[in-house]
Amino acid sequence: MPRLTISKTPKCYVGGKFIRSESARTFPLNAASGEFFAHVPQCTRKDVRNAVEVAAKAGGGWAGRSAYNRGQILYRLAEMLEPRSAELVDALKLGGATPSEAKAEVTATIDRIVHYAGWTDKYEQLLGSVNPVASPHFNFTVTEPMGVIGVVAPDESPLLGLLTCILPAITAGNSVVVITSESAPYPAIALGEMLATSDLPGGVVNLLTGFRKEMVPTFATHEHIRGIGGVVSADERKTLETGGVESMKRVKIFNAADAIDWRAGDGPKASLYAIADFLEYKTTWHPVGA
Repeated sequence: MPRLTISKTPKCYVGGKFIRSESARTFPLNAASGEFFAHVPQCTRKDVRNAVEVAAKAGGGWAGRSAYNRGQILYRLAEMLEPRSAELVDALKLGGATPSEAKAEVTATIDRIVHYAGWTDKYEQLLGSVNPVASPHFNFTVTEPMGVIGVVAPDESPLLGLLTCILPAITAGNSVVVITSESAPYPAIALGEMLATSDLPGGVVNLLTGFRKEMVPTFATHEHIRGIGGVVSADERKTLETGGVESMKRVKIFNAADAIDWRAGDGPKASLYAIADFLEYKTTWHPVGA
């Protein structure tokens, strides 16, 4: 009798653990050939709320680490992805990428992680400042992470686009809740399995699969999500910006080309500006001689 292959059961990555949707709903994921591959968790508003709670608990510890240590952890993540790049290539090929396209995307993704690892102990020197004031005070501005950031990943280049949206926020010391690509969620599932074995603390990155129409409105109105970034449709943008005004959150929307091409032409400035999108600034006045 021939042996039956053990099929994989994809799960979301939340709080350092692998979970099914709170509703237990799934949706079918087919390979580019049309052949059924697996059932993927269909997350709900409740899953978003649960993930935000987990991210909020993890955020303080992540923000409290030294910039150098955060850089070490991100570099270690790149080290974890490099020997498992074949798995990521297969995950991208599942969605229709050619072998050469998939390999190029995985290579660019790993390089991008290394790049942001290098920014962790440098952005403060460029974004913070000592300010001249016309009074006997020492005045300086420093940056602080915002807290929990909601990320909406693009469908195009589902691995590179995903991490390009995540990395600026976590480089800055934030934790993130991510709605992964709706049409190609499997690279995010594979990434979650690698995050679980990296040094990144559980809860800093939380990956939810499912339909954006069910989760984006909760992103917009959830008061503990302090900022939102990613690639969305015109209708989703309106929902996020309207909800962001009501719940006092920062909303940074960019197009898919920015997520994939790294805002081509801006060079290193693009990544610095992306980090700055999810930082707050604290200015201190200290009396001279006190």
